[in-house]
Amino acid sequence: MMEEFILGFFIASLFGFIVLYRLLSKRPQRASIEEQNGPSVQKSSEQSVSQKDGGPDVVVVGAGVAGSSLAYSLAKDGRRVQVIERDLTQPDRIVGELLQPGGYLKLVELGMEDCVIGIDSQQVYGYALYKEGKYARLSYPLEEFNSDVSGRSFHHGRFIQRLREKAASLPNVKMEQGTVTSLVEENGTVVGVKYKSKDGQENTAKAPLTIVCDGCFSNLRRNLCVPQVDIMSHFVGMVVVLENSRLPHPNHGHVILANPSPILFYPISSTEVRCLVDIPGQKLPSISNGDMTNYLKTKVADQLPPELRDAFIKTVEKGDIRTMPNRSMPAAPVPTPGAILLGDAFNMRHPLTGGGMTVALSDVVVLRDLLRPVQDFDNAAALTKHLESFYTLRKPVASTINTLAGALYKVFCPAPDQASREMREACFDYLSLGGIYSQGPIALLSGLNPKPMSLVAHFFAVAIYGVGRLLLPFPSPKRVLLGARLLSSAYGIIFPIVKSEGVRQMFFPITIPSYNRGATVVMKSAMFDMLG
Repeated sequence: MMEEFILGFFIASLFGFIVLYRLLSKRPQRASIEEQNGPSVQKSSEQSVSQKDGGPDVVVVGAGVAGSSLAYSLAKDGRRVQVIERDLTQPDRIVGELLQPGGYLKLVELGMEDCVIGIDSQQVYGYALYKEGKYARLSYPLEEFNSDVSGRSFHHGRFIQRLREKAASLPNVKMEQGTVTSLVEENGTVVGVKYKSKDGQENTAKAPLTIVCDGCFSNLRRNLCVPQVDIMSHFVGMVVVLENSRLPHPNHGHVILANPSPILFYPISSTEVRCLVDIPGQKLPSISNGDMTNYLKTKVADQLPPELRDAFIKTVEKGDIRTMPNRSMPAAPVPTPGAILLGDAFNMRHPLTGGGMTVALSDVVVLRDLLRPVQDFDNAAALTKHLESFYTLRKPVASTINTLAGALYKVFCPAPDQASREMREACFDYLSLGGIYSQGPIALLSGLNPKPMSLVAHFFAVAIYGVGRLLLPFPSPKRVLLGARLLSSAYGIIFPIVKSEGVRQMFFPITIPSYNRGATVVMKSAMFDMLG
């Protein structure tokens, strides 16, 4: 029965997608970098460095997940890589701690899977949703994979240091600490960066290709994209130590569907559990005057499962509470000769689903495969043309995870109206059905099945399921109206996200010429890996 609903919706929605696509504005064309951004880009009269000069082939700005893994993968292919990172000490963050199975498989593809070893990382096999005393357990579809394939959770800083060590272990990677202040432009082409070294000295690093992946606080992204950063909410984070060191469902992430927004628990070591409380909006209760402690104890604690409540309150009373803004930014690149964006500097989504590192690692694989057949990077115009396909080839993974993160957050953080609350109830009950109803969505979330059409089908299947609950066994005018409002709410959630991701790139990439060129290159690269 549910498959019939999904098929019917596909047919009805196709026309809606076509109409929506025709309404989309054209991608903004790139003016000169200097005209758009003024003094943030420096002019240079020096000759750009090329492979023949003995300088680096690539300058990578940032040594986080994207920067470190890209440096390693390009260096393995014989490129000389210079990495400039603002701070090479171990980072301490409350996000970037859960890697989905799809992201782990990308680590394997890059040859960096050993970076999760030796940091007390924990295998994660799925999620447990909790709402008002009831659990819905959602397991990753891992039956076809080896036993080492799963999600991984860990201390973010430990993982980053392992990635950096792995990259720096290659002789053709030069990693140094420095603060990049600007891009260097020459005749309309980015030829490197200016930066301050650790000792405060002004330096210039030049290479035919500059890859900017300096994170969510990037000060260079405005030169290479049209940034539309939205702070959707804040995470309030703390480390909870449980008496038995186990969550109610061991080796699972826990999502508590609380009001006004969800709460997350997941292991980050053999003895510690990360708790993240989402608080919508841009204003937070004050930590310094005790408002935050009072909020967590009076508004949050009572909504937690009994097994977690006491440990949560004890942790709150200790006062080791940190906050992190949750940003969302659709990818809106401005193709620029000599430079490209990557990672959170380029594209962000709400971290509810833990998909950021999976998107970053997937982008690294796509970019590595596209660069692999290029002999040298000196012809900036030709390289820019060649890399056009990157923005479409990344879409299956990136748009699926981005859309799911945005849609789930809005469903799990409902508006006060009854239709929004019914949508959240329908989502929980739909996932609780098990079988294809839970396996499909969890495969999307995990990065194992990056199919945008499957995502949209399941999303509207939830909405239709919710309408069916309202109309059965006997519809009434009030329930019919509420069902119509529920469907309208579903459209209002998903379509703006789909529009920001790009309808044509998400659902009809084969119609884009650069996609077909790039797909051929990526296929050859995959064969190279298999044979190598």
